[in-house]
Amino acid sequence: MEVDASLRCENLGAARARVSELLVGHDPDFVDDVRLVATELAANACDHAEPPRTLVLRREVHDERGAELVVEVSDASPERSPLLGTSTLGEFRGNGIRMVQALCVDWGVRRGADVKVVWARMPLP
Repeated sequence: MEVDASLRCENLGAARARVSELLVGHDPDFVDDVRLVATELAANACDHAEPPRTLVLRREVHDERGAELVVEVSDASPERSPLLGTSTLGEFRGNGIRMVQALCVDWGVRRGADVKVVWARMPLP
């Protein structure tokens, strides 16, 4: 499974709904966790990065780790990185990446010349 969708920042609820559609039949708690991770990564891109912004969900199977779902959000601001526990948008913001870190096996950032991809890996139940 690989899904690639442009993010509409004015309607992140549509991205959450699409994640739910794609994961029908999976454990509801897992679906909720994926929705939260996808929303947090997408919201960071919408709040702090330039378009185009894209959300990708991809199933991967690794010999050493088994099946995983990878959530990726790309944007056109490679110079900006998400920071754990901080936000430029206010003192009560900045915990999204902490939630991603708590729910995922691993997360990180890949950069290209004009793109940044923030990714998170979650084991498939």
